[in-house]
Amino acid sequence: MPIRLVDTVRQYQELKEEIDAAIHRVLEHGRYILGPEVAGLEREVAEECGCASGIGVASGTDALLLSLAALGVGPGDEVITTPFTFVSTAEVISLRGGTPVFADITPRTVGIIPVHLYGQVAEMEQFQAIAEKHHLWIIEDAAQALGAKRDGHPAGSFGALGCISFFPTKNLGAFGDGGMVVSNDAGLADRVRRLRYHGSAGGYDYDQIGYNSRLDEIQAAVLRVKLPELAKFNGARRRTAALYHSRVYNPHVTLPADPTGGHVWHQFTLRCKQRGLLAAALKEHEIESKIYYPTPLHLQKTYEHLGYKPGSLPEAERACEEVLSIPISQELTDEEKGQIIAAVNDFDPGG
Repeated sequence: MPIRLVDTVRQYQELKEEIDAAIHRVLEHGRYILGPEVAGLEREVAEECGCASGIGVASGTDALLLSLAALGVGPGDEVITTPFTFVSTAEVISLRGGTPVFADITPRTVGIIPVHLYGQVAEMEQFQAIAEKHHLWIIEDAAQALGAKRDGHPAGSFGALGCISFFPTKNLGAFGDGGMVVSNDAGLADRVRRLRYHGSAGGYDYDQIGYNSRLDEIQAAVLRVKLPELAKFNGARRRTAALYHSRVYNPHVTLPADPTGGHVWHQFTLRCKQRGLLAAALKEHEIESKIYYPTPLHLQKTYEHLGYKPGSLPEAERACEEVLSIPISQELTDEEKGQIIAAVNDFDPGG
């Protein structure tokens, strides 16, 4: 049988009884929007992230968008971020009328959005030093990194706001879209909470233009079943990563590093100069692989007006040409891991 990057059906079957009961609980109490499951999940995820507040929203993208709105980002503002990430990281800056800057700080820069890519916390101490020097705020794109840590500090706890995704393929995945903003700043948390509900604290009084972005109660119920299992899920991924590091020896591939030991391995991403051939070889063995991400954001058509050209950001461009993610989800069997290791080791671009 094919080995998939993520098998959401297999994960559901492992927790079927608990998940079905949680969904039934919501159907019984009938509070489908901003009910007790969302409130409970907000408390629990905030605690996981070492933050005082959690605000459930409709998606990881909305978590970023509402965070920017809470900080007042608008036309003329520039926000620094990486071009080697999913499009939503930069897209939300544009949606607020700002300009994503895939380069150096300028006089118009108001903040930074570091991305904890693939489940590893970015070098936040360096971003914090830059932010402090230039009086900038930080929003963490922690969409892929719930449970990850750096020097004992959880992803989401370094910046003014942290943004999490519960997309079904994430380490903690819902049965649809979902997201959360976490923060230790009570004022910002309250602003996001109002923004997610049309700019209102409740009732029909509105003190600002807001959005309709609320985490679904049924999704929250499912996530509350899975959240206590997150440490186990991430532990399984760490053990698989350690296995790959100890048994993959092919000189044609470079394995990802984990210098601080806090990685949660949302993806296990190889680098290979002959990536196309490697992907084809894995496909022959019925092993799914995927490129996250094939084109850097500064070279996407949507941002061509910013004036970036090929070669503008060579490291990001080189990464986009070489990266390939292989299966690492907690559902993998020992036999499947062995097949993956053997297929990678057998790869010979010359043969």
